[in-house]
Amino acid sequence: MRILSIGTRPSQLALKQLEEIEDLFPGIVFNAFLIKTKGDKDKSTPLPLEEGTDFFTHEIEQALLKDEIDVAVHSAKDLEEEASEGLVVAAMTRSIDPYDALVSRGNLTLDELPSRSRIGTSSINRQEATKKYRKDLVIKDIRGNVDDRIKQLDEEDFDAIIVARAALIRLGLEERIAQVLPFSVIRPNSLQGRLALQVRKDRRDLIKLFEEINEKQ
Repeated sequence: MRILSIGTRPSQLALKQLEEIEDLFPGIVFNAFLIKTKGDKDKSTPLPLEEGTDFFTHEIEQALLKDEIDVAVHSAKDLEEEASEGLVVAAMTRSIDPYDALVSRGNLTLDELPSRSRIGTSSINRQEATKKYRKDLVIKDIRGNVDDRIKQLDEEDFDAIIVARAALIRLGLEERIAQVLPFSVIRPNSLQGRLALQVRKDRRDLIKLFEEINEKQ
């Protein structure tokens, strides 16, 4: 039985994502290293300012480069646009779901929400698409993991939030979905719902090992 150290963020969603990787490789024991990233520590910077950067990956990538972990697992859409020198994405999983979902108080759909309803989302794409579809809604920035965002909704800080349906599926929160938003309303990031396995470029053994994911899909 092979043992590998794997780095991931310290959230319930990240741990569920790690379980998916473990299921793909039953012959490997993954020792999890939970690493807080800038995005986990900084709750004030609006996420639209950090899209395409290493806001949610930097510290994990540094652990890889320092040989503190063997592999990292990321939400693929969190990867920065410019790949980190010395690292490579060895494989990506198939998306478990590419859609965005609306979670609302009263289980109202986007069309049913009253005018001036407060919609929480941290994505520029979601903000712009929602404004285009319903100009009368109030779009507000929201931070925190999925559990935190649902708590903010339940505490009436928002009337609805928009999150990735894949995240709700992984967390077993599908019953909170008021509406799966069609691509005609919001077309999410093309990597939504996929997981990326990142290793050092010199780990040819791991690159070959994780290529099995691509071959299975």
